[in-house]
Amino acid sequence: MSFFKRLFKGTDEKIPETKDRTLQNLRVGDFVTYDLADYEVAGKIHYNDGGYTWDAYQLSGNGKTLWLSVELDDELGVGIYEKIRIPGLEPGAKKVTHDGRTYYLDEEGRAYVKSEGRSENVHGKNVDYYDYADDLEEHFLSVEVWGGDVEVSYGYEIEEYEVTILAGS
Repeated sequence: MSFFKRLFKGTDEKIPETKDRTLQNLRVGDFVTYDLADYEVAGKIHYNDGGYTWDAYQLSGNGKTLWLSVELDDELGVGIYEKIRIPGLEPGAKKVTHDGRTYYLDEEGRAYVKSEGRSENVHGKNVDYYDYADDLEEHFLSVEVWGGDVEVSYGYEIEEYEVTILAGS
């Protein structure tokens, strides 16, 4: 037995392993940098629509909240979204106009969600969702109906390399 083990009565402090973080395995408590600003991953929502899954991470920092959307279809799709208000919006409408741009219904469905962190209040619920894209598919609207509450977010695609990750645990 070494001198230090005898001195400290053989207690070995175990250092927890941290798996390399990617956009597909972020955890609540991790930190990310995007567009020269730092954010904490404050919540996570995992969506499942009949086996098709994607994640949304609630990012908190600089006095605002963003959502980082990550989905793996044929390739990894990453987007940044921010909640907005569109008075009178009818979820499921074939087209929506916002801020001088017209968006067309691209996809809709119902997903079961698992969530954690600040988003934990929706854990185990179903959400109806309606995804809209503009003509060039550069700008997007995400409409989610939680019971009677309608939430709308404006977003755009980003590249994976634009996000830097620092594991928090």
